[in-house]
Amino acid sequence: MTEETKLREEMCMLAKSLFDRGLTGGSTGNISARTPDGGLLVSPTGTSFGRLDPARLSRFDANGTLISGDKPTKEMPLHSAFYETRNKTGAVVHLHSCHSVAWSLMPEVDEDNFLPPLTPYAIMKLGKVKLLPFFIPGDPAMGDAVRGLAGKRSAVMLANHGPVVAAKDVESACNAIEELEDTARLAILMRGYDAKMLSPDMVQQIVTKYDVEWD
Repeated sequence: MTEETKLREEMCMLAKSLFDRGLTGGSTGNISARTPDGGLLVSPTGTSFGRLDPARLSRFDANGTLISGDKPTKEMPLHSAFYETRNKTGAVVHLHSCHSVAWSLMPEVDEDNFLPPLTPYAIMKLGKVKLLPFFIPGDPAMGDAVRGLAGKRSAVMLANHGPVVAAKDVESACNAIEELEDTARLAILMRGYDAKMLSPDMVQQIVTKYDVEWD
């Protein structure tokens, strides 16, 4: 089995796991990953995470030309923006996860630091998450908004839409976006309570110990 074949299988397996656990439903969500030759594998438009076919993933060469597979997701501008601005990006995942979207609707949310400091794990895996404004799905302006961050964020939340996470590989991206959803769920559960959040000093200790991007 070639490295690309393994990657195709892994992408579809992880996507199905996300779908089976209700982290994105219907034909929502999209996923991409760098191939060994510098190209991209991308989930096709209008497909379900629960039924991705490894052989039909959209295949781009290193120049960004579609060379095989089905038509790619309409959210390609989002994916491209992360690959272009963050050199370490090996995979990008976008979901329509319920609690993340719900938290994006709350008036008290900090646009520059979307997730409250409830546990160390979201800080370790995501750094600060930027809340971006609402865009019509498929709008290239979403990619422009990510480029405007100049590579400083590995994760963004599209208001009223869903999270997008970039990481070194597809497994890391999936793990990180799950942590984002879990933290948003905790935030919803704690809303209205006087929750004991991590102090700024605690956050800084985590950032320092785990060399987290935090500015």
